[in-house]
Amino acid sequence: MENEYTGKIILDGGEEYKGYFFGAETEKVLEIVFNTSMAGYQEILSDPSYTDQAVVMTYPLIGNYGMADDDYETLTPTIGAMIVHEYNGEPSNFRSTATLGDVMKKYGVTGICGVDTRRLNRSIRDYGSRKALITGISTPLEKGLETLSLCTLPTDAVSRVSCREIWESPAENERFHVVAIDCGMKLNIVRSLNKRGCRVTVVPWDTSSETIKALKPDGVFISNGPGDPCDVPQTISTVKAIIGTAPMFGICLGHQIISLAYGAGIYKLKFGHRGGNHPVKDLATGRIEMTSQNHSYAVDARSVAATPLSITHMNLLDDTVEGVACEKDRVFSVQYHPESAPGPQDSAYLFDRFIRMMEE
Repeated sequence: MENEYTGKIILDGGEEYKGYFFGAETEKVLEIVFNTSMAGYQEILSDPSYTDQAVVMTYPLIGNYGMADDDYETLTPTIGAMIVHEYNGEPSNFRSTATLGDVMKKYGVTGICGVDTRRLNRSIRDYGSRKALITGISTPLEKGLETLSLCTLPTDAVSRVSCREIWESPAENERFHVVAIDCGMKLNIVRSLNKRGCRVTVVPWDTSSETIKALKPDGVFISNGPGDPCDVPQTISTVKAIIGTAPMFGICLGHQIISLAYGAGIYKLKFGHRGGNHPVKDLATGRIEMTSQNHSYAVDARSVAATPLSITHMNLLDDTVEGVACEKDRVFSVQYHPESAPGPQDSAYLFDRFIRMMEE
């Protein structure tokens, strides 16, 4: 019965979606987005790129394989909320050490289940990502809409999720030294570089170009992260200052930051790309990759023409730019995630391309 509901979601257009709390039961105003992945809710929960967002899962059953200690993308999840159709709090998996709900409660991540996620996802698809209030069932609609109108979403997410101090991740058979600018970096990126013989020195988002040059890297990596790339002008300036000093590779937010450093433009997508099923074409080879994505912004294709960059990859669903490169400066970047776990893993070759650039 309807009076059994404990929580609800109010969208700034006046729509209400009722459900049941799990995880933390905290009232929040967040940007609501959807993710089309069929697996990987733990990696989504712990991906810093979802800071300040309420993620609606399109796959209907979430939580059934629990949480495994080795699969976190950050040690302290910063996602705002997770909204699911059916939550399973009794997982069956020999690797599981905790339930999704327990982990969400520990880190203050609000959960709502029992929601008509098909209707909610169609609303996001049709009207775009927008502000949403997650609140108790007794909150009147008028009060909820007033709360939404008075609230502005924060723009300092990168500074909150980036590391505070420089730290290092050694490689067993070290061949190269990579400096990674942490804008909210997923741990599997560090693992992917370590596995290929790269010692990784991770530096905060606002580290100066002088500090990075003093570390004498063989290569520089610009990470993924949350929010609008225009919110981190310090990082853009740093990248601009070190272009050409060493091979450079960027992923997701890092791709946008590199593009901005070269003078290209950025725009916000209607509802973004989030999920593990986006077909991307490599323009050089004609090869189609299935990719995992998580972003709200895209590089403006027309603006790239006025820069030294060339477009290397395109999204086949909406013709957005998925990769750029400058051969002269030994710089390349992609909008999608070649390190994605649990997958797809069609794009892991990009790390090998970075290694070859450092070898040369």
